[in-house]
Amino acid sequence: MDQAPGSPQDPQGPGDQGPQDARSLPTCYRHPDRETGIRCTRCERPICPECRVDAPVGFQCAECVRSGSGTGHPATAAQPRTLAGGKIAADPRLVTKVLIGINLAAFLVQLSVGDRFTDSFDLFGQAFLSGELQGVAEGQWYRLLTAMFLHGSYIHIMFNMLSLWWIGGPLEAALGRARYLALYFVSGLAGSALTYLIAAPNQPSLGASGAIFGLFGATAVLMRRLNYDMRPVIALLVINLIFTFGWSNIAWQAHIGGLVAGVVIGYAMVHAPRERRALIQYGVCALVLVAVVATTLVRTVQLT
Repeated sequence: MDQAPGSPQDPQGPGDQGPQDARSLPTCYRHPDRETGIRCTRCERPICPECRVDAPVGFQCAECVRSGSGTGHPATAAQPRTLAGGKIAADPRLVTKVLIGINLAAFLVQLSVGDRFTDSFDLFGQAFLSGELQGVAEGQWYRLLTAMFLHGSYIHIMFNMLSLWWIGGPLEAALGRARYLALYFVSGLAGSALTYLIAAPNQPSLGASGAIFGLFGATAVLMRRLNYDMRPVIALLVINLIFTFGWSNIAWQAHIGGLVAGVVIGYAMVHAPRERRALIQYGVCALVLVAVVATTLVRTVQLT
């Protein structure tokens, strides 16, 4: 007959280690690399200090809290978050898909309506159009935004949308939807503002490149924060900068403005301390927007 170790028929000496002593601590059900001696008081799953939520008695896990455990905490108290503090979405690329859809829809309208539509919404400082003086300097500030969704050719929109998909999708998953949208639009506006400031008043500009270069900058900051190999993103950025300054008819001002804004906002997104993370992240976005408005006002005064 088989005998269990440590039974009366198989006594252990004082130096033997029984299975109870050799047993290691369980690991957190959400972080398998972390041992913990804490368990949820409702489902008894092991939970690490990061995953536990204070309950009237002991601690509870995120699932029990969301299911209405009666802890007094809101259901989102222990909701999993991205690195930047955003909510983890079921489709982490949804915003990127919507942005690509808007750009493609605007390009179809450009093809259908023609230059009349493009001239009404692209970016330029001041020029005579349809017999009257138009442009941002004449109060058409919306051009700083609408130009971000227009493109000049099939190649132009193809390269921009491929870049948006490759760079934007992973970045959206890392930041969360709200922070990703803030980064995209503020970077794009920063690129438009620098173009308005430096480019000739009658030089038209259009494209999502300013916003996409902002995503490039934030991606570089994120990869540095995660200690990833920086060489691929640096090589891609260098190639884009070569095209920016070596190809004619490219508004390099939008690329540089978006890139600088993306680096600044990206740093705030991934390095802000947890206890006041949202305040710093959106505060930096607001400061960049203030710089955009100030730049626009300065250039408007110059032109009028």
